[in-house]
Amino acid sequence: MLKSQRINQISDYINQHQTVALDDLVTVFGVSKNTIRRDVQELVESGEYKKVYGGVSVNRTRLEPFQDRKTRNLRQKQLIAKKAASYLADGDVIFIDSGTTTLEIVEFIKTLDLTIITNNLDFIIHALPFENLNVISTGGVLERKTKSFASFIKQDILKSHNINKAFMASAGVSIKNGVTNSSPLESDLKRTVVERSSEVFLLVDHNKFDQHAVMTYCDIQEIDVLITDSVPPNKYTEYAQEHNIQLIIAD
Repeated sequence: MLKSQRINQISDYINQHQTVALDDLVTVFGVSKNTIRRDVQELVESGEYKKVYGGVSVNRTRLEPFQDRKTRNLRQKQLIAKKAASYLADGDVIFIDSGTTTLEIVEFIKTLDLTIITNNLDFIIHALPFENLNVISTGGVLERKTKSFASFIKQDILKSHNINKAFMASAGVSIKNGVTNSSPLESDLKRTVVERSSEVFLLVDHNKFDQHAVMTYCDIQEIDVLITDSVPPNKYTEYAQEHNIQLIIAD
């Protein structure tokens, strides 16, 4: 196998597992540990990965292109979005966060009469055909990497609406670092939404647990309902019970 092919396959393997041990890479790819170290170093220098003790991990402080995130774990994201949509009813005033999982909700609310506040550009575009969805944009600067509006100066839109339910996304969730995201421009908006909403839903697939990105926008205990696609590690189920967080597994 050519070196370039091996490095591409190692990259795919790390993306799939999020964090892997060097010894695992040696076994999977059948090369020496020194070769793996050199390959990993090359990947780390690209900025997309970072070294961790005994291994390598996806660098969540670096924002991945939206399309790459959108296609990863698509089926799981659709299951999570469908479960989230089941909590909605006609007349709700909701917030839809930027993110690839929250984007999928639009497919499951086409027949409902909702007022939707969002900074999610793709959600706005997908909602255009459905006149029963009253969509309000937060406005602000367009963040192309996340296809969302961010860094808005006035928060009058959020403060003037009583949001029943907010559906939030995250680049990583950990008990130590809370609910995090990779775009500093969006953090103020996300914090305001969490503060202003009667009920906060966090939508994350299983790969987001024990990960964190550059900015924390709320503590896990500020979440009312956490929807994911498989049972998270025990410490999260215990944390949810202790803090009255409803943990929902979408399947």
